[in-house]
Amino acid sequence: MVRPTDNQARLAATLRQSIMRLNRSLRRARPISELTPSQLSALTSLDLAGALTPRELADTERVQPPTMTKVIAKLEELGLVQRTPHPTDGRQVILATTETARGLLGDNQRARDAWLAERLAELTADEREALSKAAELLERIARS
Repeated sequence: MVRPTDNQARLAATLRQSIMRLNRSLRRARPISELTPSQLSALTSLDLAGALTPRELADTERVQPPTMTKVIAKLEELGLVQRTPHPTDGRQVILATTETARGLLGDNQRARDAWLAERLAELTADEREALSKAAELLERIARS
């Protein structure tokens, strides 16, 4: 294992703090809804995956199955998740997002993108170019 230098450790801390603050700001920019952050996260994960079993969704969200059962129940009550029988295992179900959920997720994404685009418009062209390069690097780090 490669040991980071002091400069790398400081950069890591600065990046982590900045990303956390940006994430908080983006969460505040989303439209008001009755969904909790954990419900919205589960719905987003389910939408990205296309369809999952409740256990797979719990694993994706890194929560215990009983916790996910409560989240799924609320999402189902709101008409955001639908259950269908598992094609090969009659004891399980497959969860998928509804059209209503996809609309809600799209509204959330558009609101957060608009907020961020307004902040980016306040920067210089050089600063936006630097962020464009940084975004590519952050994506690479996130996928590693």
